[in-house]
This record gives sequence, structure tokens and C-alpha cells, in this order.
Amino acid sequence: MNIIGRLTRDAEVRNVSNNRQVVNFSVAVNDSYKTKQGERVEQTAYFDCTYWRTPNVVKMLTKGLLVELTGRVSTRAWVNKDGEARAGLNFHTSQIKLHGGGNRAETVQATAQSESNGFTAQGTENDLPF
Repeated sequence: MNIIGRLTRDAEVRNVSNNRQVVNFSVAVNDSYKTKQGERVEQTAYFDCTYWRTPNVVKMLTKGLLVELTGRVSTRAWVNKDGEARAGLNFHTSQIKLHGGGNRAETVQATAQSESNGFTAQGTENDLPF
């Protein structure tokens, strides 16, 4: 499955058992449609994402960056401190493509080419409505 969205916060590396590291970040994916009455409805889905291949990608995953992710979706449910039932979407990322425009894209592209381990960078127009 592929999703395209913007990072809602800077990525973080977390150490887990057996000296493994995981990169955690979150992405907002916007969608819109028109109702029968012609009204435009905007919807946003938030995904908590994990990436296990290399922690080096954390340097490039900053808040606001447009990314295209390949992976699989899972759901999770929990009860918060106040006893309220909550639910969320997880995205287990296997490939990351970075998109951007202007000078930022050039910086990301140069860094991605030097790393090139499971992710790529592409300079594109910011054509998404968020």
C-alpha cells in the first residue's frame, strides 16, 4: 500500500531490544470529496509510522516534509489515562520517497543519494492541498 502525506513532527530514533533501532514519525494524509449538494468535504487521516531499515533517514524526516510511503497498515486500540477508549492507525514502512520543492529538495536529494538505503528523494511540485 502507498500513502502520500506530510510529516506532523520530526522523526525520532528509538532503541529497542537486541540493539535494534526503529525510526518513529507521524504522517497526515488529506483527502477531499464533494457531497451530492456540491459541498467540498476535507478529511485528514493520521498514521503513526515505523521504519526499521536504517536509522540514518531520521536526519531527513522533518516536520512538514512531503513523503510517499510504501508499506502495510495496521490498527491499534488502547484505553488512555482517563479510561477512554482510543484507536489509531500504524503504518509499517518499507520504502520512503521524499518529495519537496526548491532548495529543500536539492538538499534532501543530495543527502538521499549519499545514503541510498531503502529510500529515495524526488523534487516535485507541492500539489497536495495541505
